[in-house]
Amino acid sequence: MNLWLVILLTALLFHLAHRLYSRGLARVLGEEPERPTPAVTRNDGYDYVPSKTLVVFAHHFASIAGAGPIIGPTLALLYGFVPVYLWIIIGGIFIGAAHDFSAVFISLRNQGRSIAEIARGQLGNTGYFLFVLFAIMVLTLVNAAFLNLSVTALTSQAPLAAFGLGPGQHLLRVIQDSGGQIYGFIGGIASTSVIFITLLAPLVGWLLYRRGLNPVAGSFLALAICLAAVAFGLAYPVSVPPAWWRVILTIYVFAAAGIPVWLLLQPRDFTNVQILYLGIGLMLMGILAAGFQGAPMAVPAFNVQAAQAKPALGQLWPFLFITVACGAISGFHALVAGGTTAKQLSREGAARTVGFDAMLLESIMAVAVIITLSCGLDFSHYQAVVFPAPESGLQSNPILAFALALGGLLNRGFGMPTAVGTIFGILMLEGFIITTLDTSIRLQRYLFEEVWGIIFQKPAGWLKSYYFNAGLAALVMFLLARGNAYTIIWPVFGAANQLLAALTLITVSVWLTRRGRGRALFLVPAIFMLVTTIAALWLTLVRKFLPGRNYPLIAAALFLMLLAVCVAGLAAGRLIRKEPADSRT
Repeated sequence: MNLWLVILLTALLFHLAHRLYSRGLARVLGEEPERPTPAVTRNDGYDYVPSKTLVVFAHHFASIAGAGPIIGPTLALLYGFVPVYLWIIIGGIFIGAAHDFSAVFISLRNQGRSIAEIARGQLGNTGYFLFVLFAIMVLTLVNAAFLNLSVTALTSQAPLAAFGLGPGQHLLRVIQDSGGQIYGFIGGIASTSVIFITLLAPLVGWLLYRRGLNPVAGSFLALAICLAAVAFGLAYPVSVPPAWWRVILTIYVFAAAGIPVWLLLQPRDFTNVQILYLGIGLMLMGILAAGFQGAPMAVPAFNVQAAQAKPALGQLWPFLFITVACGAISGFHALVAGGTTAKQLSREGAARTVGFDAMLLESIMAVAVIITLSCGLDFSHYQAVVFPAPESGLQSNPILAFALALGGLLNRGFGMPTAVGTIFGILMLEGFIITTLDTSIRLQRYLFEEVWGIIFQKPAGWLKSYYFNAGLAALVMFLLARGNAYTIIWPVFGAANQLLAALTLITVSVWLTRRGRGRALFLVPAIFMLVTTIAALWLTLVRKFLPGRNYPLIAAALFLMLLAVCVAGLAAGRLIRKEPADSRT
């Protein structure tokens, strides 16, 4: 398959979606571009902060992208290039972008409330309580999976030969195992870079929000910080054992969950996103350069039978649709939309730019990832890293597979040293895994505060405390991550994530129905995702968790299916009755 054709077709389809489909959705939702937003009417300088669209886009994209559009497509590519590509395109436009835009929009129309709070107005108090519990479960799985992925990235190493380097090289720190094999330690570079960027984030926030620094000038400053972080990481790579990184990151996200968004969360995202923008640009330029040179695709167009035989995957339907995850549709995005993004937009028209277009960019990134893997890494090498044979004793490392593929692609396209491209690939991932953890723990803290208000008529003061709720979120994340590798958590995370997206689309459908507007563009995708994800959860439960007696994940799967069925049942009644809208929502 010609690389130029794939990229041009992708660009055309997403351009048409941006120009035509997003406008159609805006008309259905009732967009008023200049309508005042909660950030303006409720500006408190803490959570509600009116911000420039460019800054909010950077925060939103950094928060939703994370590792999802890289890890998911990397795992799913074993099914073959064509099935994964088609789902990213179709799902990204008609389900993912519609979901994200509508989630931001209805949060704006509900004073920046979370999707769970919005569900109260549409599905009643019972629906609200179930939705909050569901969202907490999803965030717990997100946090545990991404904590382990972060530890994997920060401790990644590979044989020196994989980077195209000899024993006498001075670019990477090397580690020698008991058998004499020499490894390049690239995780240490990412570790130092993450620390460097995090320490400078408050300075960037102060300049942007207290000194009025222009966002364009701020972007150049952020890029300079990123480049300096990489240089510092090459010179002084930090080496910390995996168990200690798990503890350090848990403490960090607990602390970050209570710091004002302008001081750490936003500026850190704003800085990190420069690496992601640059990485996407390099990937696309590398793909075009390699395509111009006639580089072949190393991945089969279809490889469904072999993928279905892998325990980590399963049948094409439903498992492809939950494995790709964030590259096509993600319920986590709805939590970001109502948790932070809608509290920062300064006008309603920006919801389409931030919600719809950020999802398109994420899908473009997912397409670029599968092309990068397809021509930057030999297929047998890809399988050995992502799906190692049990007898090898190796752990699956899709992060390393992507980084090596990026290094191979840029070497083939531009002649860039493989090691440099590989280092950049690791940095692209690591900054955004931690960014997702930052946002996710903060969102879970909010939801815990909500659930105590539902359970108790007058919650005790300590139940409303940031320390208690952020600490509870961090502790549950740590315990689940310590006992389960990300490869075990990912399938149930993917299913729960897509279920949350389905329930969000159902809530949007109810919201539209009660206002006498068309709902089909949201309800049809909701039904498809609901059926697909419940099927995936059930099959994962009976084939993996029950035989393996993994009781925490057995309980999680059963609980998620029960909550989903109950919320869907409540919504069905509202959709059939077509009750008028509550004036408060």
